[in-house]
Amino acid sequence: MPDLPHALYTAEQTRSLDRIASEQYDLPASVLMTRAGTAALKLLQNKWPDAKHIVVICGVGNNGGDGFELARQALSEAIQPTVFQFGDAQVMSAEALAAREQCLAAGVKIQPFENDIPVSDLIVDALMGTGLNRPVEGVLAQAIEAINSASKQTPVLSLDIPSGLHADTGQALGFAVNATVTLSYIGLNVGLFTGEAADHCGQINFDSLGVPAAVYGEVPATANRLSLHQYQPQLAPRKRTAHKGLFGHLLIVGGDHGMSGAVRMAAEAGARTGAGLTSVATRTAHAPFVTMMRPEIMSHGVEAAESLKPLLNAASAVTLGPGLGQGQWSQELFNQTIASGLPIVVDADALNLLSHVPDYRDNWILTPHPGEAARLLGCSTKDIQADRLAAVQALQKRYGGVVVLKGAGTLVFDGKAPIHLSDFGNPGMASGGMGDVLAGIIGGLLAQHFSLLDAACLGAILHGMAADKATELDGERGLLATDLLPHLRHFANLKH
Repeated sequence: MPDLPHALYTAEQTRSLDRIASEQYDLPASVLMTRAGTAALKLLQNKWPDAKHIVVICGVGNNGGDGFELARQALSEAIQPTVFQFGDAQVMSAEALAAREQCLAAGVKIQPFENDIPVSDLIVDALMGTGLNRPVEGVLAQAIEAINSASKQTPVLSLDIPSGLHADTGQALGFAVNATVTLSYIGLNVGLFTGEAADHCGQINFDSLGVPAAVYGEVPATANRLSLHQYQPQLAPRKRTAHKGLFGHLLIVGGDHGMSGAVRMAAEAGARTGAGLTSVATRTAHAPFVTMMRPEIMSHGVEAAESLKPLLNAASAVTLGPGLGQGQWSQELFNQTIASGLPIVVDADALNLLSHVPDYRDNWILTPHPGEAARLLGCSTKDIQADRLAAVQALQKRYGGVVVLKGAGTLVFDGKAPIHLSDFGNPGMASGGMGDVLAGIIGGLLAQHFSLLDAACLGAILHGMAADKATELDGERGLLATDLLPHLRHFANLKH
C-alpha cells in the first residue's frame, strides 16, 4: 500500500476541509476539481501506462465533476474517454456543471448511462461521492452492478470512494463498486479502512490536491491509522544489564476441558512479545501438557478459585478468557481474577460471562469480535458491523477501560478522541486461535508496564503485521494462529 496519511475523517469533516481550503486559502472548488482530474490522470498513467481507452461514469455531484475533469485531461494526453453521465445535468452543482461544459468544449462526447459498458482498458467510477447516506436502489444499483460485472475483465478506478460505500462506516449501502484502486482526495475517510471497505476499495491512494497543512489543523480527525513506528520509543533496545524481573509476569487464566490450546497460544504470544515471565492457570489435567509444549511457560493446575490467589499475587497483568468456558469453574475464576485489581485483558469466554453481569472498570482491556460485542451491547452482530465506530464508543462508555473491536479495520478506543484504527491483517486470520494470540500479545505488553491504550494499539499492530508477514511467505489459506508467533518476536524488536 502506498504511504498514506494517518488522520481519518468523516464525510462531514472532509467537507469542512474543502470549505476551509476554499474560504481561507483561496482554493475554490473549481480549482480543486481541476487538480483532482490531474491527480487521477497521473495515477492512471502510472498504474495503467498502456491504457488508451477509458470509460468514465459520472454522477451529478462534485464527484462527477472530478470524472469530467479526468476525461477532458485524458483526451489531451491521447487517451480516448467514453463518458457516461448518470442523472440530470440540471441538478448539478455549479462546479460540476462547469467541468461538464469544459469537457464538452474539449471535444468529449457525453452520453446518458444505459447500463451498457463498452470494452475498455479502464473504468472510472465517478458516480457517487462521500456524501451518500441512503441505500442504493433502482437504476443506481443497476449501474453499480454493471460496473462490477465489467470489473471481472477490466480494472476499476474509483474517485474519492467506491460508489455505494458509506464514507463514515465502511458499509455497502445495498450495493457498492468493487474498485481495483481508489484515489482519495484531501482527507482520507475512515470508512475506507473498516467495515466492508476491504472488499470494495482495492489499493487506496491519496492526493491532498495541494491543500495547505494548516487546513488540517482546523479539523480534528475522527480516527488515527496506527503505525509501528509510532511506538519506536517504547520498543527501544533493552539495557545490557536488564533482567526478567524488569519485564513483568503475565498470567493467562483459562483453558477449560478440551481447550488447553487456547491458553498455550496466548501464553507463548505474551512471552514472544517480551514478558519477563509467563504463567498459566488452567485445568489440572492440562497443566503438564502446556509446559511440555512450551517449557518456558509455568503452568499450574487450578480447580478452585482459592488456588488462583497466589498466582494473581505474583502477576503483573492477566489475560483472562482464552478457552475459559462458561461453567461454574469458569465463573469462579472470572470473579476471582476481576477482584484482583490487576490490569486485565478480557477476551473470549470472559467477555461472554461479562455480558451477563455488565461491569465498568478503568483498568481492563476488552477485546471482542463483532459477535461478542453484540452480546455485550445486547444487539445483533449486524448492528455492530453497520457502524463499528459507534459500536466501539458504546462499548467503552458502558464498560470503561480500553476496547479493541476486532475485525477488518480493528478499532481501539479509550474514551478520548481520536479512535485508533489498525489496518494491518488479512483474511487468512479467519481461523481458530487468532484471538487468543492477540489477547496474549496485549497481556504481554501490559506485563511490561505499557499503558492500557499503548498495549492495545501496539498489540493490534503486532498481531496484524505478524499475520501479514506469515501470509507474504506462504499465502492466506491455511494460516494458523501459531504461524504468527515467530514473526511477533521480529516486529517486537523494531530496528532503530
